[in-house]
Amino acid sequence: MDAQGRGRAGDIDPADQWVLNPDTGEYELRLPPSAAQSPVPGPRGAAPSPAPDREVPPQRRRRSAPEEPPPGRAGRRRPAKKKSRGKRVLLWTGGTMAFVVLAGGTAGYLYLQHLNGNIQSVSDDGAGTGGFQKDKAINILLIGTDKRTGSGNEGYGDTGSAGHADTTILLHVSKDRSNATALSIPRDLIVDVPDCPTTQEDGTQKVIPGSSGVRFNTSLGQGGRTPSCTMRTVTELTGVTPDNFMVADFNAVKTLTSAVGGVEVCLAKDIDDPDSHLKLPAGEHTVEGEEALAFVRTRHSVGFGGDLSRIEIQQQFLSALMRKLKSNDTLTSPSKMLKLAEAGTEALTVDSKLDSIGKLKDLGLELGKLNTKNLTFTTVPVIDNPAEKVKATVVLKEGPAQQVFDMMQNDVSFTEVKKKESEKEKKEAAAVAARLKGEQSEPSEVRVRVMNGGAPAGSAQQELSYLQTDAGVTKSENAGNAPAEVAKTTLEYAPDQADQARALAEILGLSGAAMKPGESVTNSQGLPTMTLTLGKDFKGAGVKLDAASAKAPEDLQKSTADKVECAK
Repeated sequence: MDAQGRGRAGDIDPADQWVLNPDTGEYELRLPPSAAQSPVPGPRGAAPSPAPDREVPPQRRRRSAPEEPPPGRAGRRRPAKKKSRGKRVLLWTGGTMAFVVLAGGTAGYLYLQHLNGNIQSVSDDGAGTGGFQKDKAINILLIGTDKRTGSGNEGYGDTGSAGHADTTILLHVSKDRSNATALSIPRDLIVDVPDCPTTQEDGTQKVIPGSSGVRFNTSLGQGGRTPSCTMRTVTELTGVTPDNFMVADFNAVKTLTSAVGGVEVCLAKDIDDPDSHLKLPAGEHTVEGEEALAFVRTRHSVGFGGDLSRIEIQQQFLSALMRKLKSNDTLTSPSKMLKLAEAGTEALTVDSKLDSIGKLKDLGLELGKLNTKNLTFTTVPVIDNPAEKVKATVVLKEGPAQQVFDMMQNDVSFTEVKKKESEKEKKEAAAVAARLKGEQSEPSEVRVRVMNGGAPAGSAQQELSYLQTDAGVTKSENAGNAPAEVAKTTLEYAPDQADQARALAEILGLSGAAMKPGESVTNSQGLPTMTLTLGKDFKGAGVKLDAASAKAPEDLQKSTADKVECAK
């Protein structure tokens, strides 16, 4: 500051440009007339752009009370209606940097461009869906690597690590945004890593060979594998294809926690872990920077001392971070939001479908609709690898694991969520349910052809054998492959075949949503018949297909982001 108390151009704190609007109760970015000429942060590591040699007017500061209304208008002005806290929170919850879209004028635009320059992106090599969509369920793959980069990280473990998938979470957000599931995938889980087509730095294509029966964490870094390889491995494992990915190294934990002023965590006992450098007594603590990184890396002093115990403490930490990000303390602090914008864009590497502030903002706004009490953290059900004498890896606990995967594939919540339905939605739901009500034909009178639309090879013939041999649907035939793959099994029928459709739905466990009134086709005998298309949700011949009946395994450990958990 100079002798007049007026800020020079180079001393302006962007947070000081945010002013409380007394009419709305919200902070707004108000720029002085010459703000467009002020220095603006440049690309990472670059010096600010020089400003013309002219004086910058003093910055407008927040006012504690509104100005007096102009003469002659007193008494006619309506009191400003203050927005509820919920609406204020929603305004700010566009991810950590969504606030930048409120910026007006050239300076705001240039700052947004600066943040765009912070973002690092790599190709998903066709492994994803092409990017999240606002009207569909969202699946984001979050990858934390063990790569040691940046100042202060040299003392952590293997300094030569290529950056493996050390911590991996598949975040599923429901189509209606009422709930979400954060599924942790153990790094030591034995999986098959598929072949991975990869775009090289020079733009050429290379296929990195897959591996069978290897640790999950080798899906990244090993043999030059990129995040797209981890994407393909997750799809192979869970049946869920991620829309996008985000990758963070050790620095992300340090910078993000420092940006919000620390995260509150809880310990049920004293911890002194020389490996992670965490030394804290039992109780509640606020951790940031190096101490936050030590907290998420500790494992020998919690639980059973293995990777599964570390997953639990990481889930507790992420729950605490979510609560801090959604808190009024963070969301109404322009300075914290600016720090988060910088830290978030510098700390993460994203896929090329998320390579701009605009795209990240759109994703953040979708995630911001979620109530933390309906965000469930859980882990893929596993057991010790029976092939090992010294237990170092784990394998799927097949039944429970498949239940969890099915729930995510079918967009079924792990929490009880009371959903508000519009009158239109209620009518649509009633119409769908009505498809199952009414008379049913005898199985021997049901005519259907079976097509494979995404199920494993041979599924159509297996289902046909079940229908003819076990279910008595003798007037059925194999129609080969469907024209295109479908996610869910469907049964198309003409209006006069509704009684046959209800009978087949009862046999197969089809929901009303799987029944598609339409047209019949002609079978090999020249008779009208229904079409059953087996989708990717097909679980095997004779296995009921009703997704609505899916539920979490009884012994599945899970927690929600709104509750404070103490690491044991």
